[in-house]
Amino acid sequence: MKPKTMTFVEHLEELRWVFIKSLLAVLAGTAVCLGFSPKIYAWLQAPLAKILPEGSHFIATTPFESYAAYFKVALVFGFLLATPFVFFFFWNFLRHGLEDHERRGVIPIALATSALFVGGALFGYFVVFPTGFRFVVGILEGTGIVFYPRMSDYLSFSLRLLIAFGVIFELPLFLLILGKLGLVNAKQLGKARKYAIILIFLVAGILTPGPDVLSQILMALPLLVLFEVGIVLVRVFGAKQPKLATEENSTGVLP
Repeated sequence: MKPKTMTFVEHLEELRWVFIKSLLAVLAGTAVCLGFSPKIYAWLQAPLAKILPEGSHFIATTPFESYAAYFKVALVFGFLLATPFVFFFFWNFLRHGLEDHERRGVIPIALATSALFVGGALFGYFVVFPTGFRFVVGILEGTGIVFYPRMSDYLSFSLRLLIAFGVIFELPLFLLILGKLGLVNAKQLGKARKYAIILIFLVAGILTPGPDVLSQILMALPLLVLFEVGIVLVRVFGAKQPKLATEENSTGVLP
């Protein structure tokens, strides 16, 4: 049976319901996580709490700071909990306008995106956080300064870094998409390797909690590996010739 043709207004109405259902899913996820907020926050603060010197601890400087921190934790992790449902709602809306080969590619890309994001966040939590925080705490030894991290400040800082780690770990997928679009190829990426190394160490220096060289190296090394993985993926699955070069050849700019 031929699928029903929808008008522009009907598409807008369906999209509106997609946003409404997505919002309800996020609110439901937030409600579920709200009861576990103290435990989730304790898990988030563990890398720093374990290395705080005796007499130092987390503090709240306003009456409702702890409530605001717990609600923010519930909102962020509620959104993460609702992500599969949000993806399903938008996928169900978009799939009618996609070709068969495009539909087959959406699910693997979505799974790869989630896996890389989670992997990056976990790497930051288990590897970079302890090293960077150890430097931050150790630099105050013998100064007479007692470190009392605020709940809200630490939460914003840790969430920002975890999200940043998750995003930059999408590097291989980003390169693969550029390769599939024919914008780059493996040869071009190989030639740009020396510039990529400089950029990666610059990004690592900005993102790591402490200015010590060890934490920057721990951040940069996996990014270098991911860049090389991206080159391999582009070589295997990317377009055979960059799109820009093809357009230049067709206009006679290049021989």
